[in-house]
Amino acid sequence: MKLNLQDIPRVKTIKKEDFITNYFKPQQPVVIEGFIKDWPAYKKWSLDYMKDIAGDKVVPLYDDRPVSHEDGFNEPHAEMKMSEYVDLLKSEPTKYRIFLWNILKEIPQLQKDYTFPDFGLKLMKTLPMLFFGGTNSHTFMHYDIDLANIFHFHFEGKKQCILFDQSQNKYLYKIPHSLIVREDIDFSNPDLKKWPALQYAKGWQCELNHGDILYMPEGYWHYMKYSSPGFSMSLRAIARHSKNLGKAFYNVLIMRHFDAMMRKFKGQDWINWKNDQAITRTHKGLK
Repeated sequence: MKLNLQDIPRVKTIKKEDFITNYFKPQQPVVIEGFIKDWPAYKKWSLDYMKDIAGDKVVPLYDDRPVSHEDGFNEPHAEMKMSEYVDLLKSEPTKYRIFLWNILKEIPQLQKDYTFPDFGLKLMKTLPMLFFGGTNSHTFMHYDIDLANIFHFHFEGKKQCILFDQSQNKYLYKIPHSLIVREDIDFSNPDLKKWPALQYAKGWQCELNHGDILYMPEGYWHYMKYSSPGFSMSLRAIARHSKNLGKAFYNVLIMRHFDAMMRKFKGQDWINWKNDQAITRTHKGLK
């Protein structure tokens, strides 16, 4: 038995009006294939190019180790020069990923290689972020703290993406006071006997290739797995729906700080309790 996933619609390009009507207003994901072919980045951006232009930069690296009470918010697990990291990606599979790397801050000249597309949403121009990964590296299933609308531009290689909207929370083994689900669930090949609620979840899937854009609506859960070494850039627009804006403010102003406080005072017992509650609450909901 497999997850109940439907393919995300794909279009070659799209007009602003069509995007707003068919995808933003109904909050449906879409892959846009040919929209950025006139960007310099479409031809220039590769792992080798990033090595050349940013080789001396020390980059933060993350792997798939379980969350610990000792971890700070978005605290990296290791650091490495970009040149060494690209060599690692191209030489062997590695779990190390670059996560939320701000290209405006680190490599300002990369701004010349792209323009901010007009999809009818106001993009946050100070927050273009890069994400890198090697073969079979993956993110945990999570959603972003600000529940933003996300445009995910992929470069080099292939990446598998699985999405769920917030209405599926009751089936996903969501960790309370957190933005993730149980970290021991392999969404690329889940054990539905161990995680039976997942069979009721309805989601989306796609494969991203060089130049593809994935639109992820507000608050969508996303799991990313690199089929081969590659990287992506995300641009975001603030949540426009009042319910999601409210959740975003709660996450940033209350939930994040409450979770940090409980980690400090209860340590690993707090993490263990949350993991247990993810199972208890999900299975209770099924009954």
